[in-house]
Amino acid sequence: MRQTSPDIPAPSVLQRRHSEQLGAILPEMHPNEDIPEEEDLMILSDDAGHVYPPPARIAARFYRQTNTRRKSSAASSRRNSMSSTQSHQSSRSLRAGYQSNYVAQHLRRASIIESRKARLADRAVHAEQVRLRAALAKAAPRSSNCEEKALAAQQAREKYLAQVASACAGEVKRAKKIAEDMKERKAAEERRLKQEMEEKLADAERRRFEYKRNTKRSRTVSIPAPADEKVVDEVVVPLDDSTAARRLQGAWRARRRRRLVEDFSSGLGISIDNIGNMTFDDVTALLAEEKVLATTSSILELFQLQSVDASATPDRTIVRTFLSAYLILGHPTTVFSKNGAQEEDLMEKARDLLVAFESSLWKLAPWNRYTPAPTQVESLSQAHNTFVTAFSAWRGQDSSALVETMVASFVELDGIWQTVKDDNDGGVANDYKEGIRNSQVNLLRKIRKLAGPDRADILIKKAIKESRRIKRRRRPATEVTPRAADSPSSSAPPGLSENADPDITAATQLHASQPAVENGDSESMELTKLFSAVPNNRVLVHEIAIDKDYRIEVSPHSDTKDSINRAVCDGMRKGVEQGTGAPWTVAMAQNIRSKLLKLVQEGNSMHRHISEVIDLDMISMQCAHGAFSYNDFFASMANILPKLCAPFRDEQVRVLAEDLRKGSDEVGNMIDLLFRLLHVIDLLSLDYSNYLLMNVAPTLLREASAYEQRQFAQDLEKGVITLQKTKHWWRNASVNVLTEAERRDPESVNRPADRPTSERIYARGLVDLAVATTPLQETDLPETLHLDESRIVRIRGDALRITTIGAILLTAKNLLKREMRSQWKTEAARIWDILLKDGYDSTAESTVSMSDRILSVITQAMPPTTRAQLANTITRFLAQVETGRLADPVMKVLFQRLKSHIFLRVSASSSGERVRAASNASESLATSGLSEFIVQVGGIVDTLGRISEVDRKAHGTWYEHVAREVDGREGEGLPALVS
Repeated sequence: MRQTSPDIPAPSVLQRRHSEQLGAILPEMHPNEDIPEEEDLMILSDDAGHVYPPPARIAARFYRQTNTRRKSSAASSRRNSMSSTQSHQSSRSLRAGYQSNYVAQHLRRASIIESRKARLADRAVHAEQVRLRAALAKAAPRSSNCEEKALAAQQAREKYLAQVASACAGEVKRAKKIAEDMKERKAAEERRLKQEMEEKLADAERRRFEYKRNTKRSRTVSIPAPADEKVVDEVVVPLDDSTAARRLQGAWRARRRRRLVEDFSSGLGISIDNIGNMTFDDVTALLAEEKVLATTSSILELFQLQSVDASATPDRTIVRTFLSAYLILGHPTTVFSKNGAQEEDLMEKARDLLVAFESSLWKLAPWNRYTPAPTQVESLSQAHNTFVTAFSAWRGQDSSALVETMVASFVELDGIWQTVKDDNDGGVANDYKEGIRNSQVNLLRKIRKLAGPDRADILIKKAIKESRRIKRRRRPATEVTPRAADSPSSSAPPGLSENADPDITAATQLHASQPAVENGDSESMELTKLFSAVPNNRVLVHEIAIDKDYRIEVSPHSDTKDSINRAVCDGMRKGVEQGTGAPWTVAMAQNIRSKLLKLVQEGNSMHRHISEVIDLDMISMQCAHGAFSYNDFFASMANILPKLCAPFRDEQVRVLAEDLRKGSDEVGNMIDLLFRLLHVIDLLSLDYSNYLLMNVAPTLLREASAYEQRQFAQDLEKGVITLQKTKHWWRNASVNVLTEAERRDPESVNRPADRPTSERIYARGLVDLAVATTPLQETDLPETLHLDESRIVRIRGDALRITTIGAILLTAKNLLKREMRSQWKTEAARIWDILLKDGYDSTAESTVSMSDRILSVITQAMPPTTRAQLANTITRFLAQVETGRLADPVMKVLFQRLKSHIFLRVSASSSGERVRAASNASESLATSGLSEFIVQVGGIVDTLGRISEVDRKAHGTWYEHVAREVDGREGEGLPALVS
């Protein structure tokens, strides 16, 4: 609905106003006056409040002569129609009669004027709205699309300018290079022309001087003579000795330089392109030839890169360093173990040196008498010095890792010698001595060459000292011998002799030191075995055969006894508090008395003293009358214990004796002192058992193989064991060895070296059993190796830890671009302790925590992205090791290399092969990425070697029968092998 403008008067007011105006005008108007024209309406609308009518004559003339047609509009559309025309004509005809029609006409005109004004007001409102929208559009910010287009255009412009600048820079650089080359060529040409001019001037001066020396002939008519007469009549001027010698030497030197250049360029064929097309082995053999070294040395002397000293022996170090540049550029992937910044810089220096050298060599020509220009010599010398500096820095870093590897090999050989030097049976020490000595001499020579004599001696001494410190040191016999023990001869039972059975020896001397059982029933015997620190005879003999210095360890039996003693002491505390402590006291005294009497021989003075001090009848009587004193009892024990202990226990016993002498009246403190007393007595009993074991060890060692054979045969006869698992194990090892032999011999040549032997099959089976990723199953363990189950389980764990830590450190070295053969021993030892203590953790939260702990051990600085990548890798490695399935390529390759290395060393049959394998062990492990675990791998190899030696001596007969049965050369003949 249209809104009326506030400036327009109301319709009623307008009607009244126009009525008044019409009243004044109508009498004077012509009867034919019609509706006013549009111009009149506009005038009226412009000034509605002030009407100025024209005079009557002018108005009559104006309205009478107006024939202008009005514009069509919505308000006047009715008057334009035919009916309106007729009505209008009829109304005009009757106007004279009806004056009242004037009022209607003027009203209609007023309504038209009002409609026109309303239309104009709407137009004004619309115009104002358009003006406001235009103002808002003008004040609004510009569109972001335009800004983005402008920014993109600016970036495109900058990019294009950068490309143009780069292209221009490349063109400028290329132009500068061309200009420098042109300048150098022009300078060389100028020098050549200058030298030629100097030679010409010198020749002219020489001829002038010779001409002056000759006698002047008289002036005659110049008549040309024949050519033959000129030759005959030419006067040869004799030269002095110095000039002639100088000319001859110059010609000889020029000829020598020419032949040297030709020999190096054409004869040897050494260039960057030729070296790159040859294989690495061919290049190594070529550069090691004496002819190549001699020719290169002469070329370097020509370019003044090597000093010439006729009295000294030629130093081939500079020559080999120079030739190494060809090897580096031709085969960088083979020479470098990693592609780091130092290696790239060395390659760049080598390229600059060889380009400068070949450019200078190409410029040697007859016109310069094969003599390099001073500028060429200077530039080549600078490039050579730069390369030598970079090469020395790289070799120093690489040689440090090589020195560490060779020192580890030296220590490994020393450990082997320390193991076999006291074994004179069968000449084992003599077999190893010569091979170990030669290998150590070669290693010492190489280490001194790389590290220097002084530093080499320091490194070797420090490494050997550390290796011997880590290994378990054997205490002297005087420190481990209890003071109450007699001499070995008197301590042995009367029936013991050198030919005695080891089981009798062990039963009489070792188990006699343990508490006896009153009743001989089987339950009591089993209970005694459970709580006894001494293992059964068969285990004891086997442990002595594996390790002649074997001693019974304090744990785990000591922990079990401590738990039992703690429970007994708690029961005694409750009994004393309840008033029933007398039976507990008598029983405790009886226990202590029996343990102490086991530590001395019957009839000894100390045996009688202990029996008198701990008199059970007297103690029972005192407890019955309430006269027993624990302080007096503890004081007596404080006097007895120092007389029974071994010297290395003196400090521990002294502390306990002081506390026992002080005593205590409180029940809690008294019970605690009693517990400590029982613990120390158990330790003294263990020391006495180890002392007896040390005395009978030589006898046990001599009879170990025969004793194990008898025990194994008895188990087979009784049906306790069978050889089914041994057959299955041997069959798998045989298949693996045959498969490996076929893979090494694809052409089926069947060489003797590739034929599988029983020793190789046994070594293959032992290594496959000990080095595996999954836990050891009972079905996988042969009957012949059931006594070594704990060792095999421990070796499996060590192999997995070595593989895991090696993969982690190798990944870190690759991410940080470090040398693969460098030894991170500190990090490896810390990660080893973490995995040994906490394992690999099965839950996801603990795995993440374990990866963070391992990552914190690696102290090398690394970017956050590298650290995050390494953490994810560690988590993946730990998860794979925990499941026993190594899927990562790094883990699989390292584990296979470790297994192959151990098999190579275990399968060595002779002492020479073992020494060679031990000498190359450090280099092999360093190449495999396991340089930090030389000691651990050596321990695994040593343990497997001792297991193999003892097992084959004890069960060799059964292995032969199993091998024949597996090969199909013998039927069911196993019952015969028992005998």
